Amino acid sequence: MCSDSVHEVARLVEFLVRRIIVENASMLPDFVPGERVTAIRRWRHPRPGDVVVLRDPRDADHWLLKRCVSRVGTRLDVRGDNAGPSTDSRAFGLVEEASVSWIVLSKRSSAGPHALTES
Repeated sequence: MCSDSVHEVARLVEFLVRRIIVENASMLPDFVPGERVTAIRRWRHPRPGDVVVLRDPRDADHWLLKRCVSRVGTRLDVRGDNAGPSTDSRAFGLVEEASVSWIVLSKRSSAGPHALTES
């Protein structure tokens, strides 16, 4: 029975928390390729300044790591900190808040188990 409880807690944590690897330079200098970020499932409205993980509005199989720079109702302007290599709201327009799945809480310097290819 204790083992079942441990498995339930592990599944809950896996549902709520992700370690994601930054794989692109679009968020330099704050997020460097190869760094791990810890993200938590979105539990509140993203605010300007939050770093978020969302599905690419052009390709739902692709994830993006971006900073929320503003909101207009339920729509967000998300941008990469490094404009040159970043594909963001400047290219695809505002995104619906519902497309944000994760809010980044912290980062580490080495790679972890959940890879995120972002641009």
